[in-house]
Amino acid sequence: MHLSNGRVLVTGGAGFIGSHLTERLLADGVDVTIVDDLSNGDADRVPEGATFIEADLTEPGVLDGRLDDIDLVFHLAASKHVDTDRPHGQFDDNTRMTRNILEAMADAGVTEIAYTSTSTVYGEAPRPTPEDYAPLEPISAYGASKLADEGLLSARAHSHDLTVWNFRFANVVGPRLRGAVIPDFIEKLQDDPETLTILGDGRQEKSYLDVEDCLDAMFHVVEHADDAMNTYNLGTRTTTSVDRIAAIVADEMDLDPDFEYTGGERGWTGDVPKMRLSIEKLSALGWEPTRSSDEAVRRATREILAELD
Repeated sequence: MHLSNGRVLVTGGAGFIGSHLTERLLADGVDVTIVDDLSNGDADRVPEGATFIEADLTEPGVLDGRLDDIDLVFHLAASKHVDTDRPHGQFDDNTRMTRNILEAMADAGVTEIAYTSTSTVYGEAPRPTPEDYAPLEPISAYGASKLADEGLLSARAHSHDLTVWNFRFANVVGPRLRGAVIPDFIEKLQDDPETLTILGDGRQEKSYLDVEDCLDAMFHVVEHADDAMNTYNLGTRTTTSVDRIAAIVADEMDLDPDFEYTGGERGWTGDVPKMRLSIEKLSALGWEPTRSSDEAVRRATREILAELD
């Protein structure tokens, strides 16, 4: 599918990735409608030129009449906190949103959807983890909800003439990112330049993907993969430890703090200590990231520092 000059609905379009995605779509001449309840997003992030609808996608019927002229849905909206005190509610919210979207698409005759899943569907898998790794055993309600959503999408794709592009993300970083390790370290060091408290033991090591690379990969897959269910890992071939992130942030802030650790191999309940996705399938489709994990972290640090200045 070619995205230029079409009509697209973006759920979660006022969020971190969603706002960047909307800007890219608008620049390509796409007519964009955003649906977001602003629980994770910010109305100030809605780009000029997009139609904005504030609505709770867990409620049935909120998309009635909204999809009649839509060519493609980008479904990014989700309850995202991995360490949640309401795991069953989070699972219910995420799967209900996807079910409501699929029902609205069916009613409107929309047959194409791009879905943002997550590396957490793999649980604690060997690295690098390919898309066909099994069994998938997520260790958080968030990962379980994303895996359940993938099942709903796959069933509809194989039985109701739906085309799905399913993206399993690494950790995406860049401007507007909040509530993640880089902005957390920045804010802590702004409060106390002498000491930085790090969750876990600092050895957690994951792949970090620049948001612009993420968007490039998403667009490439949508335009070049045409199976009913197209599942692709989006990440880098490299990883960055939490200790290394702390060192990069401190360096960019021209600080030399002492590191203190809360202990244990996980930063929080449901945290996967080691994660690196295989991107061989994506590479075979003709796409490679332009920045390593360390480079993505450093660039994001500079951008977030500029925003918070």
